[in-house]
Amino acid sequence: MSDTHADPMQGWPHEDDSDVMTGVELDEGGYPTEAAMRTALQAVLDPEIGINIVDLGLVYGVEVVDGVAHVKMTLTTMGCPLTELLHQQCTLVLARLPKIDDVEVEFTFSPPWSTDMMSAEAKEELRAMGFNV
Repeated sequence: MSDTHADPMQGWPHEDDSDVMTGVELDEGGYPTEAAMRTALQAVLDPEIGINIVDLGLVYGVEVVDGVAHVKMTLTTMGCPLTELLHQQCTLVLARLPKIDDVEVEFTFSPPWSTDMMSAEAKEELRAMGFNV
């Protein structure tokens, strides 16, 4: 039996013993590296654009201190109504990493986000959708 299986009534995975991701790159303290956390955060999509928050350049920093993952990020627009959704998704993804007991997400608008912060892949995706970036 796998560690996680879908509840046929809810459609969401739930825990048997553990819902921790395996095969994650860890630092000398046994915590996920910044690169591993950024990779995990690629599962979080900006709900309006449909591109992950890392490639959009929304994640300014991520680190672990005493089992707490701290994410500093921005939004594409000030006053975005989906802040709580992004916060929840970041928390769900990072909490599955080894030794992460809690997640704190700080939203900032300094520096302000611009399309210059996007990865080449994200710019390519937006161009394919007809955006001029």
